Amino acid sequence: MKYISVLLLAAAFVSCGEEADVEQDIQTNNEIPTTEFNTKAAGGKVMMQAFYWDVPAGGTWWNTVQGKVSSWSSAGFDAIWLPPATKAQNGGYSMGYDPFDYFDFGSYNQMGSVETRFGSLSEIQALISAAHTNNLDVIADIVVNHNSGGASQYNPFTGGNTWTDFQPASGMFTRSYYDFHPNDYHSADAGAFGGFPDLCHDKQYVQDWLYNNSNSIAKYYKNVMGFDGWRFDYVKGFEPWVVKNFKNAVGGFTVGEYWDGNAATLESWANQAEASAFDFACYYRMRDAFMGNDLTQLNGDMLLKRNSYKAVTFVANHDTDEIYNHKLLAYAYIMTHEGYPCVFYRDYEEWLDKNKMNNLIWIHNNKASGTTSYLYADNDEYVARRNGSPGLIVYINNSDSWRERWVDTNWANTVIKDYTGNSGWEPTTQADTWVKVEAPPHGYTVWSVK
Repeated sequence: MKYISVLLLAAAFVSCGEEADVEQDIQTNNEIPTTEFNTKAAGGKVMMQAFYWDVPAGGTWWNTVQGKVSSWSSAGFDAIWLPPATKAQNGGYSMGYDPFDYFDFGSYNQMGSVETRFGSLSEIQALISAAHTNNLDVIADIVVNHNSGGASQYNPFTGGNTWTDFQPASGMFTRSYYDFHPNDYHSADAGAFGGFPDLCHDKQYVQDWLYNNSNSIAKYYKNVMGFDGWRFDYVKGFEPWVVKNFKNAVGGFTVGEYWDGNAATLESWANQAEASAFDFACYYRMRDAFMGNDLTQLNGDMLLKRNSYKAVTFVANHDTDEIYNHKLLAYAYIMTHEGYPCVFYRDYEEWLDKNKMNNLIWIHNNKASGTTSYLYADNDEYVARRNGSPGLIVYINNSDSWRERWVDTNWANTVIKDYTGNSGWEPTTQADTWVKVEAPPHGYTVWSVK
């Protein structure tokens, strides 16, 4: 999360003109009967991060997203991740990461507004219903490290006043200095954030309101609101068992934001939390590869290589959109490799070529299966093979000219084609399974059986 708005320059990103000019034979989801997509729970296809920092205020965002869920489902997404949906300290201006009332989805007049920044209770209910009608799971953003908006009260554990008196209009999960650090249990947990009151997860009262009670946050969000899964914010700030207990109380796809580029650290947290984690190791390796013009960085350690079932891969999100020229190349990487890809709203809806994004999503959902063999990497070129049925060969070329390379496939005497349409070749693999493929400058091709 972030608390400072930043100017996002669309000019910093690759335009569709920087990709190959060859547009023939591009396979998109619109060309395929929807029956080819098996309905799966979140984690099987592709997730949409359905917001960005400072989306338009004024209570219109839930309606905006609702208007897109049908097309997103048709494109091959299986889940949408929403921003924190309840009332925060800054009311109608807040992006939700300064939570005050966990049960006010836009129906109480507090913190200066009735609606949240994104809309009203009825509007988010309509959005969730529309998502479910279109076979999309809805992922709630859960912020339980810190709170904001409490009134000042004398705090005997600090000897002064703290902003820890929370009396939300919903009347649910009222809080006082006993529920934050320091308190009568201990002085701190894994980490505080931004000077906000730091919630104490060791307190039974806090645990009851988070996931134990029948009307706890977890059970209310699942059973009343209809959320299907959970994205936990700033999980460095509390112990992994908090996420584990929450998930065990209600089930559902669960992913944590553990912001660390060390794959082993991510794996350790994911194992302890029994949840997925955003693959920041993959993010940083891609940044180094494409910004540093060194595709050997893609051979580096990533969560997706350690445990692909717990890796949520991404190219950009609301916190970090520093990445880099040639974003489509990064999306070509995560859409053809193991892990659960997450697409950033503005990349899909505003900044990149949607037809090419849909093509990569189709490839992910229909061709990218099985284990991965890493075949070749140098500064400019990268080749990998997915070994499933039918599997694929992905060839990324970050040089200024077309490149060709002989590669070892899993197919003997088989005609293959490039499913991106960037190459018109349809070569036949040799009896020993080798074949020559090509890729355009600052582009990619994805080869599979015809």
